[in-house]
Amino acid sequence: MENVLTLDKETSQEMYNNVTVEKFNNIQTPFYYYDIDVLKNTLETAIKASSKYNYHIHYAIKANANDRILDIIKDYGFGADCVSGNEVSKALEHGFAPETIAFAGVGKSDLEINTAINGNIKAFHVESVAELEVINELAAAKNKVVNVAFRLNPNVDAKTHAYITTGLSENKFGINPWELESLVEKLPEFKNLKLIGLHFHIGSQILDMSVYKELAEKANNFLDWFEANDIKLPYMNFGGGLGVDYDNPENKTPDFEAFFKVINENFNRRDNQEVHFELGRSLVATCGDMISKVLYIKKGLEKNFAIVDAGMTDLLRPALYKSKHAISNISSIEEEVKYDVVGPVCESSDVFATEFTMPKTRRGNLISFHTAGAYGQVMGSNYNLRDLATEYYSDEI
Repeated sequence: MENVLTLDKETSQEMYNNVTVEKFNNIQTPFYYYDIDVLKNTLETAIKASSKYNYHIHYAIKANANDRILDIIKDYGFGADCVSGNEVSKALEHGFAPETIAFAGVGKSDLEINTAINGNIKAFHVESVAELEVINELAAAKNKVVNVAFRLNPNVDAKTHAYITTGLSENKFGINPWELESLVEKLPEFKNLKLIGLHFHIGSQILDMSVYKELAEKANNFLDWFEANDIKLPYMNFGGGLGVDYDNPENKTPDFEAFFKVINENFNRRDNQEVHFELGRSLVATCGDMISKVLYIKKGLEKNFAIVDAGMTDLLRPALYKSKHAISNISSIEEEVKYDVVGPVCESSDVFATEFTMPKTRRGNLISFHTAGAYGQVMGSNYNLRDLATEYYSDEI
């Protein structure tokens, strides 16, 4: 986690739209700070880029299930991508239209499947023959026919962290190409299922657009194969995975233009075929920061430790993926010193940055962890019986 970016105090405060450090000082830390203007601008930019091609976007709820953020995203007309029964229920509770909700996941329970069937969602993204059999049985018990799309494993390397790569043949996700022939032969047995299309999702935090070019070309081959077997598919879902710029948090807008363009230029879309995407990180990561307070400065023989009141229970990504977030001391403009920035959790992995240079830091200084709007608050836990971080919004603080 070396070379984590630091920002000077002036730059950091500019990123908060003139919200002063003094206001933050009066709030119990750690907390998540969401810039609503950044969120809305990101959503508008994504809509503008996708509407050129009449593409449909579902928001991946797993990225951030904050109630206010969900309401804003729903109001902009996005659908919902869900990976649990509770996410399906939450999408419905927040007013996402059932016909815009898709349900993926390699291990759907009977209870979760029944929840989605009762909700009349758009489609199940199915990841195995065994799952097809169960969905068919549960749908039959309700005398319903439900839409399914095959989540195919295209064996495309997302060129990202191994823990967030999902499209290779050794990953647990998706149906493999060699299973398709026998699967298609079994389709007539599933009287309560309607195959409407294909689904792909190859990973997360993808910045190399050539990966999506390869995915589009693989999708063409799959479509050709299904059509050769007299199966027409009106629904195609390319998943999500578009990355954000963690190194430069002032860069708030992911490259939606390049993302949608590469699919449009390389995918042979059929007449009247719907093309869908499931974006999570790229929609919400840049609107959120986590604000923490320095508890202690501990001096070792060779290291200085800045011990903050946020830990891996509040922001898990650095411990889980060894990922990095730009960090800034927004209370200090003193000379720079190297620190290991660590949390209070009783685990050696509770480390945000090592040998990290930032202004001289003292007890009570505020530390901002930038670009934390995705896979931040939503992954919080009560480990060590710690309280969950709360949230504040730019238009309410």
